[in-house]
Amino acid sequence: MKKHLLAIVFTAVVAGTLLAQAPAGGPGGPGGAKGGAKAAPRPVLSVSSNAWADGGEVPMKFAGRGENKSPDFTFNWSLGGQPGAAPAELQTYAIVFHDIENSTNRTSVDTLHWTAFNIPGTIKTLPEGLAGGDLPDGTRNGPGIAAGRGTPSYFGPGAGVGPFHHYVFEFFALDTKLTLPANTTRDELMKAMDGHIIGKAAYVGRFHAVQ
Repeated sequence: MKKHLLAIVFTAVVAGTLLAQAPAGGPGGPGGAKGGAKAAPRPVLSVSSNAWADGGEVPMKFAGRGENKSPDFTFNWSLGGQPGAAPAELQTYAIVFHDIENSTNRTSVDTLHWTAFNIPGTIKTLPEGLAGGDLPDGTRNGPGIAAGRGTPSYFGPGAGVGPFHHYVFEFFALDTKLTLPANTTRDELMKAMDGHIIGKAAYVGRFHAVQ
């Protein structure tokens, strides 16, 4: 009888100790979330344009074979799925526009059409038909097709007759202003952005020449 009584007492003591050690809210701490409380949502960058729908066909107006005008873009920020303000540390935007269908010299390098950097982080919309070279607001046109022919500037899609080529505008939100010359290289631009990217987005267009 005494043995049974001691076993019951021992079991009760162990159970009480385990309950005392268990974190509040169940496994993982308060609220039951593994690893503790959820991290606060971060601002997310996206872009929109009136030129064409994301993933749609690029009109001739914006093609190198047409009017060769750069499209407009609006920078949008959201927080937790709702419209929000840009991060306080945002300083500039950069754009890298390339034809991902091409392979240069049998390598993984595709065709770089246009880049622009030091676009002020205070702007909401990049207007259509951006001028080339260095702009009054600090925007600098960088490496791309036109840069190799004179003044750095936008150079639109130019795929010939055949399957569509897919052109991607990559947008980088940076916490710094880049100290790079207009004749910098693509590799130098990408390397300079490393460690400073606080937001990233992309916009896609399809283009091929009509026979």
